[in-house]
Amino acid sequence: MEIIENASLKKLTTFGIEAKAAKLVKTYSNTELISFLQSKPQQPIFVLGGGSNIVFTRNFEGTILQPSDENIVVASENDNEATICAAAGVEWDKLVSFCVEKGLGGLENLSLIPGHVGACPVQNIGAYGVEVKDTITQVDGFYLDSAQPFSFSNELCEFGYRDSIFKRELKGKVVITHVSFKLSKKPQLITHYGNIEEELKSYNKRSIKTVREAVISIRERKLPSPEVNGNCGSFFKNPTIPLTQFEAIKSAYPNVPSYPAGDLVKVPAAWLIETCGFKGIKKGNVGVHSQQALVLINLGNADGNEVIALANEIIEAVKGKFCIELEKEVNIL
Repeated sequence: MEIIENASLKKLTTFGIEAKAAKLVKTYSNTELISFLQSKPQQPIFVLGGGSNIVFTRNFEGTILQPSDENIVVASENDNEATICAAAGVEWDKLVSFCVEKGLGGLENLSLIPGHVGACPVQNIGAYGVEVKDTITQVDGFYLDSAQPFSFSNELCEFGYRDSIFKRELKGKVVITHVSFKLSKKPQLITHYGNIEEELKSYNKRSIKTVREAVISIRERKLPSPEVNGNCGSFFKNPTIPLTQFEAIKSAYPNVPSYPAGDLVKVPAAWLIETCGFKGIKKGNVGVHSQQALVLINLGNADGNEVIALANEIIEAVKGKFCIELEKEVNIL
């Protein structure tokens, strides 16, 4: 176990905003985690993964808990599929790489998403037509107040679009330690979303490996590296709206992109933001990325409150122009 007093969080978050925690605790096993939880730690407790989905607007007067076990195991397998169990501290893209190298399909479209495995079920991360809920079989962890273990099936996680029980009823109440995934040895490739089909034209064959490479290529072109400009990736959720509202928008903007979402229509938040004139804009130490309007970036020494101010300005503009209220995907603390 690693314990740091008055810890800087700047390098533990991808937005790179300076904030301090009264205490930072890193645990490397369930035994260490249980010991920590039973020690009556300084409250409140906030569980931090890879820091890719959070903006700190102030210092944290409590304990930041970061599960740091990085173990990956093949829990079971047969001729058709395998179950992989990954610890919460594993970097997400390392898990995707591990699975692709073993010929296991299901996660390749989620390549290069920043963050740790422990956060993936919380957010139900998704990209290019795939959501992680489609592969998760089990989520294990502990309740923060009692140190009692839990083991949730996929159904108990109550997954939704960028949503789960961990963002609602159990928010701030649990720490995830392991996530299990069922992956296929005979995968069906999903290539119709985004520019994957176009990107794959330069490859001689199609496989989970080439899909991963295509996704990485697209993401590297479109999204800024946190090492260059601090960011949290997609800052807003893509909204879903009634068909009648979408048709009204389409009558004014015939080229508006959209995707079916049951009885609703999903409209890319990036398009809404760009149409409102925010793409590439700079406001003090923060801005909107010039290649992807869904990404807010740290232009230098950004303050968390500057980030939120720009995000709120975007929300108001989109609401005023389209009567759509964007929802922040990023956690604000």
